[in-house]
Amino acid sequence: METHNTINEQYEFGGKLKTYSLIAIVIGVIGAIVGFIMGPEREFANLLLNGYYFACVCIAGIFFCAVQYAAQAGWSASLLRVPQAFARVLPYAAVILVVVVAAGIFMHQPVTTEEGGHAITGTYLYKEWAPKAITTPGNEAYNKVIVGKSGYLNIPFFFLRLAFYLVAYSILGLMLVKYSNNEDELGGMFNYKKSFNIACAFLAIFGFTVPLFAFDVIMSLDAHYFSTMFGWYNFAALWVSGLSVITLVTITLRRQGYMQWITSDHLHNLGQLMFGFSIFWTYLWFAQFLLTYYANIPEEAAYFYKRWEPEFQPWFWLNIVVNFLTPFLVLMSRDSKRHESVLRAACIIIILGHWLDYYIMIMPGTVGPKGRGFFIQEIFTFVGFAGLFTFLVFNALSKFKSMVPKNHPFLQESLHHHI
Repeated sequence: METHNTINEQYEFGGKLKTYSLIAIVIGVIGAIVGFIMGPEREFANLLLNGYYFACVCIAGIFFCAVQYAAQAGWSASLLRVPQAFARVLPYAAVILVVVVAAGIFMHQPVTTEEGGHAITGTYLYKEWAPKAITTPGNEAYNKVIVGKSGYLNIPFFFLRLAFYLVAYSILGLMLVKYSNNEDELGGMFNYKKSFNIACAFLAIFGFTVPLFAFDVIMSLDAHYFSTMFGWYNFAALWVSGLSVITLVTITLRRQGYMQWITSDHLHNLGQLMFGFSIFWTYLWFAQFLLTYYANIPEEAAYFYKRWEPEFQPWFWLNIVVNFLTPFLVLMSRDSKRHESVLRAACIIIILGHWLDYYIMIMPGTVGPKGRGFFIQEIFTFVGFAGLFTFLVFNALSKFKSMVPKNHPFLQESLHHHI
């Protein structure tokens, strides 16, 4: 192999990819403006959807790095720069998500009560628990169920938790990048051992907090609903969509002439992970649905009832078709996981499929039946976030002095990886 002559290459971000990403950002800004003009409630839901997806993919990049270090995996050493770039972008994604959530809570809109009045003001997001009137005795919006949850679902504690999750993930992710860069400069095992320790710390914190992250940001939109599986269901979506984006970025770099040491064997491993965790996501989707159906508890069944209304039912079933049947049928064979074009198409389908998955989670609880379908707000906002993610990630890649962690102790194993 000629990989030994090319591992010192540095990525240069420019050309059509940079131009297209900037155009996509402009489209997203235009879409957001148009969305707020057409209906701020729907646009806030779109911003939350894409902001959460953006943050989840970046977190998945850190999780990927942490798993490889903790497992002392060798096959992935030569492609770690891609998920490390995601780690560098997470602070930006975290700020965007917090700003969207804060604006959605602190900006108010008039809410029509059951009696037809306009006596209370509601929030654009988290309207089932965030408005003060809901926990104020004597107010017509007072809700005993939400009052019972108010020790956890209250605005100060909510933002404290959200800040903790995102700051902890960001700091630990940036530390993994720092020690990897130090390893390039100094060599030896000191920084690798540091990376191993940080990876274990991240996995411990992540394992306990990622369900809470999903509970807070997404499940609390439907505050009467509760599912102990919801956090892991969201984790599965985070992980498989993150793997798909890592694979897609890697293929894009290869097509630009970079990372030629990445072979069909590395792509095969990535394809196996995408396939396996698509099945895992399906298991959690079905188990959560089946248990809710079987128990038939009204507060829980209402969650799925909303998604079975005519406005959302087609998307509800399309969700399982796209995110299960497509990767199951496309990625089952060995050849498809080793064929770059097929794998690239599967990545795009899974990325769009899990955007639909988040759409089904968010829209019924924020906008309701009038949020059905995809219009200019949905398309333009998604394009804008995709452009922003592309710009930030590829710009982060250009900051690395080498496209491979050249002093990683398992680099040679990765460069000669064969299955």
